[in-house]
Amino acid sequence: MIPVARRHRVLAVLAFVLAASAVTSARAQTIDDGLMVPKKSLFTGILYGYDSWSDYWEGTLKRENANIGTLETNSVTWMANYGLLSRLNLIAMLPFVSTKATGGTLQPQDGLQDLTLAAKGRLFESGLGTSGSLRGFAVASYGVPVSDYVADLLPLSIGLHSQRFSGRFTLNCRTEPGWFVDLTAAYTWRGNVTLDRPAYYTDGQLFLTNEVAMPDVFDYTVRAGFMKGSWMVPLSYTQQTTQGGGDIRRQDMPFVSDKFDYSKLDAFVMYTLRKPADLAFRVQVTRVLTGRNVGQSTAVGAGILYTVHFSHQ
Repeated sequence: MIPVARRHRVLAVLAFVLAASAVTSARAQTIDDGLMVPKKSLFTGILYGYDSWSDYWEGTLKRENANIGTLETNSVTWMANYGLLSRLNLIAMLPFVSTKATGGTLQPQDGLQDLTLAAKGRLFESGLGTSGSLRGFAVASYGVPVSDYVADLLPLSIGLHSQRFSGRFTLNCRTEPGWFVDLTAAYTWRGNVTLDRPAYYTDGQLFLTNEVAMPDVFDYTVRAGFMKGSWMVPLSYTQQTTQGGGDIRRQDMPFVSDKFDYSKLDAFVMYTLRKPADLAFRVQVTRVLTGRNVGQSTAVGAGILYTVHFSHQ
């Protein structure tokens, strides 16, 4: 019963249940991939995402709820990645999210969600003979809510209103014909959430405070695909595990500190035009496979992205 407030890519994190430029063309170049934007270049654009679900896991019990019907989430995310140095990128993302339910009496919600700022560095790069290369990346990111949206209204809330810090490590293996594999994992520390009520009940306990301690989150992704010329076509499997938290009580609403665990499959296609150069289009589809306290959602997305090379101007 929690809306998806997705990462990069479309919706930044589930809240219920949200290629380098070797030929100077726009690639993915986001927080969790094995790519970098060249020095003095800006990779920026707009991503649109639509997510919906009617079935969800109440704890480990899969069910539906006629009081909600279908939960729909729309998002428009601005993203930018600037190549400060040849080995260091600075990334920013800001989504506008809206949610609504086709059933029940919960009112739709919308607004700016959380600003994410990140620094992505290439730690090493080594050749694999004549067959390709192996590279390692580290990312530090910080997220902060930018509007006073209500977190305690799940599944209609547009986010969890928690500050967070994340550390990520990524390995990227590329072959000369254009095939690649990414292995990436991150640990996210989340700050307390303040509720508009003096007490709350969760995980079998009554808390006489408006401060909710948020459990941390671990996630990993395995991605494989093809990237050459104007095309980039990857397929990804992601697993998220919450380090604590409770389950949704029978017939109850989700709570901000519940376990939001899931596995999902994601695929996208990006095509870079030859003229005008550096203009790219992206389409994406994501499906939640298994979960705990999350909706079994299907998400689709599209985006338009462009790379500006300031050193050429």
